[in-house]
Amino acid sequence: MDIVQRFLNYTKINTTTSRENGAKGIMPSSEGQRILAQKIVEELKELGLINVQITDTAIVTATLPANTTRAIPTVSFFGHLDTSAEQMADTNAQIVHFVGGDICLNVAKQIYLRSSEFPELNNYLNDDIIVTDGTSLLGADDKAAIAAIINAMQYLIAHPEIKHGEIKVAFVPDEEQGLLGAKAFDVTSFGADFGYTLDCCGIGEFVCENWNAGNAEFIFHGQSAHPMSAKGKLKNALLMAHKFIAMLPAGEAPEYTEGREGYYWVKQMQGNSARTVLKMDVRDFTQEGYQKRMQFLRQLSINCNQLWGDGAVECQLDDRYANVFNSLQGENRYPIEIAMRAYYKCGIEPKIIPMRGGYDGAVLSQKGLPCPNIFTGAHNFHSIYEYLPVSSLKAASQVVIAVVEETYQQFVGAN
Repeated sequence: MDIVQRFLNYTKINTTTSRENGAKGIMPSSEGQRILAQKIVEELKELGLINVQITDTAIVTATLPANTTRAIPTVSFFGHLDTSAEQMADTNAQIVHFVGGDICLNVAKQIYLRSSEFPELNNYLNDDIIVTDGTSLLGADDKAAIAAIINAMQYLIAHPEIKHGEIKVAFVPDEEQGLLGAKAFDVTSFGADFGYTLDCCGIGEFVCENWNAGNAEFIFHGQSAHPMSAKGKLKNALLMAHKFIAMLPAGEAPEYTEGREGYYWVKQMQGNSARTVLKMDVRDFTQEGYQKRMQFLRQLSINCNQLWGDGAVECQLDDRYANVFNSLQGENRYPIEIAMRAYYKCGIEPKIIPMRGGYDGAVLSQKGLPCPNIFTGAHNFHSIYEYLPVSSLKAASQVVIAVVEETYQQFVGAN
């Protein structure tokens, strides 16, 4: 099957992650993810992969057997099944040939993908580009990865002259809400030596560094009172939460930061004058900076309790995932080196970027499976303006194939 048609078929399955079900521990959080997982299982079996398995949580794994007797480490590739909850409508993908200017996504609604707002579009002149109809996201995050990986397996099976060791593939649910699928993934039984996720990023981009990430939750306990007798009695938990937010460092929020600048992200506040819950994300690229941020919030809670009385503020701080950079050093750096050679083999200039977010490879690396990230070629994730150049999708699959080839070359050459 052609890689473009394969991708378009996946977009027809709504796999929007459900934050509500995810918070309840239900995985996959949406039935569409299970439907897509089962479709992948059928495709992998049809191609001839072995040990194709699906768990009750919709984690799919499979193996492409080695076609050489040489001892070569097992490489693996990962994609995720779910799409972001920012947009929940079904995807109606379309292919346009881009010749410059603006792309009309929806004539009736007058929705345009404008090159003035997204100037990187001009890098894809005379390319076919897959877009939405302006009413949903595209789902290239991460269905482009699934298409690229399976297309690469199809190519390798059709070309046995390309020698390779054992190759593993895996597709996991609910990456879009705290990397839940990767956290549930059994690295030991999977049996790979190293791996790559395919997620995010324009053609050529490569991720081997991301956030140290934490969750922060604060519960403010006030004292309710009727307004007619509130003086000296009412302690407004909502206002306490607002004052707490006002004491955060100015300018250290997502909307004011870029590159390797960390932040505090106030994400949710819910409650009333008697009790209010505030939830925040904490992010920093360095472990030292991350710990300083968490300690700042801990100390701020202590100070507020001294100001408003013991028990006025409860503070719960939790680590979410660590910077993958920590797991890709020393003897574990070789996946980066193999990927760089694969990019060049495909005529692609590597662009190493720090990911201002998390991805499954960060969790998998912490579990002992070194796992940097390869581009899918798409842009504008989590948005109705998400788009995927066809040439970039094909390039992502070509890089997967080149990684397999370079893995063979590195370890056969070393023997």
